[in-house]
Amino acid sequence: MTRALHYVFKIANRKMSHDFFVDVLKMKVLRHEEFEEGCKATCNGPYDGKWSKTMVGYGSEDDHFVLELTYNYPVSSYKLGNDFRGICIRSTDVFENCKNYQMAVVIANDEVEIEDPDGHKFYISPNTPESAGRDSIYKVKLTTSDLKKTV
Repeated sequence: MTRALHYVFKIANRKMSHDFFVDVLKMKVLRHEEFEEGCKATCNGPYDGKWSKTMVGYGSEDDHFVLELTYNYPVSSYKLGNDFRGICIRSTDVFENCKNYQMAVVIANDEVEIEDPDGHKFYISPNTPESAGRDSIYKVKLTTSDLKKTV
């Protein structure tokens, strides 16, 4: 069975991002790697210097969709484009935790919208009977100007 493995975010502040993903979204750090020079496949973007990646999620990379947090040491901010719209998470524990987060915006009774320190959006809703036992990250929202070219 084919499945999406992960989504990559470039982060500007590793400590703030760690605290957001672990304390607010209740994800676990799955692994962390440090690199002394840029990735030949431009994994870390168009940067040649020292960088790191941290994989976070709600379960192992083998059977869960996870997030890769890429940190380039000399970079202090990133300009967001218009391609990424949000990550959708379904978890009652995370939903209850996020309702109390200072930056949360309640969209409706069943969904909370929050942003990470870099401005990436997350939409959190409680579990439903149908979602029990499924991956908590269930959707990545993206924008495209030409769906045929994108697919």
